[in-house]
Amino acid sequence: MNEPTEANGTVIYGLDDKPPPGRALVLAIQHVLTMFGATVAVPLMLGPEGDGSGMGMDRQQVAILISSVMLCSGLATLIQVTFGSRLPIIQGVSFSFLAAFLAIIAAVKAEGGDAAEIMQYIAGAVLVGAAIEITIGFSGLFGLIRRALSPVVIGPVIMLIGLALYNAGAPMAGTYWPISILTIVLIIVFSYVLARRWRLFRLFPILLAILISVGVCVLMTVSGVIADTHPAFVHTEHIAASSWLRIAPSEVIMPWGLPKFHLGFVLAVLAGYLASMIESFGDYHACSQMAGAGDPTPQQLSRGIGCEGVGCALTGVLGGFSSTSYSENIGLVGITKVGSRFVVQISAVILVLLGLFGKFGAMAASIPIPIVGGLYCALFGLISAVGIRELARADLNVDRNLFIAGFALFMGLSVPAYFNSDAGAAALEQLGTVSTGLRDVVASIGKTGMAVAAILGLILDNTIPATRRQRGMP
Repeated sequence: MNEPTEANGTVIYGLDDKPPPGRALVLAIQHVLTMFGATVAVPLMLGPEGDGSGMGMDRQQVAILISSVMLCSGLATLIQVTFGSRLPIIQGVSFSFLAAFLAIIAAVKAEGGDAAEIMQYIAGAVLVGAAIEITIGFSGLFGLIRRALSPVVIGPVIMLIGLALYNAGAPMAGTYWPISILTIVLIIVFSYVLARRWRLFRLFPILLAILISVGVCVLMTVSGVIADTHPAFVHTEHIAASSWLRIAPSEVIMPWGLPKFHLGFVLAVLAGYLASMIESFGDYHACSQMAGAGDPTPQQLSRGIGCEGVGCALTGVLGGFSSTSYSENIGLVGITKVGSRFVVQISAVILVLLGLFGKFGAMAASIPIPIVGGLYCALFGLISAVGIRELARADLNVDRNLFIAGFALFMGLSVPAYFNSDAGAAALEQLGTVSTGLRDVVASIGKTGMAVAAILGLILDNTIPATRRQRGMP
């Protein structure tokens, strides 16, 4: 094991440090708990019928989907941390693909397809996109793109990674503010007050906050203070519905059947891949800086994107959804100052076990929504602040830089709002009369703020004259 290497006070454990086994395990569990809410949210959103936009899965199918997603996240994380960027980044279900997946669900259901057939088409589109992402990554192409990306572009993209998740913060926390506020206050007090005196609170602020908040919810549940319809109620039916083990090949490998392919679905998912790669580019920079390692190298960027493609290919085979780097856990690295890849490798093993031992995953999924919302409120803003720090590397006394960064940031928020409005939906519908595939591509990019900011920033930053020094580049 390695002793902590606090580089100028910025980190407790650096990339190559290995905390003591017990401490590393608890730190790893903290990563798993941080990402669990978002990871489970997607299958819970798309699996059941819900408001009519879901796949119509029954409880057993949803349990299989959740377990598959956990297994895929664990394997993708292990590949990324060990062979890819080698940064402490958790891989999980990407929200960049939601628009494409919803479009696939609606199209297949309109033709009378069931949930299993929908997942077969999703798997086919994910596999094709993964092959393209692997090619872009391992060919070194994405590393070369880095030369055209300055802090003027990267800063707003990182800011939007946090800001674009605003709808997962207060709206989730607002389901029951007392518990959400308790979670937020505990994170602040543990991370920035008690952490100054006690290492325990500096290392495990998120885990301790979650445990205490869940404990309060359990007490309220067993004492009958809240009903089973209350957002803070701790449900256990998922535990009873889940199996202990998923080790039969038919349960793990292509549990929904052989993949099916459709050109329109592939094009829609490819737009999601583009947005995901751009988001990951910003995540790599944010994570590397928070871990005290400076900017990632072009080789790291290429390996990272290539291995994300490998991870997505596995999700297509194992019955999950495409994965990408998780901003939530990058925020956790920033708060705890623990950037050890060894810790995240342990997290990956835990995720694999959760995917194979269904009941353990169901227990973690029982964390009430208000706690998850409070957690997101505390973490996502920190990611945006890292983007501000990245932008500050450019010369902000140059009006040209201010305009590009401000324009990219504003449009990254405003364009998705337009495409989600009635006017935007009508424009997309009209575009669909020309080409369904083009409509899906425009919708996927236009509804993803990081993609909008990156594309606009990249064009303007490389066409409006400025010196490399003014742009913040060496």
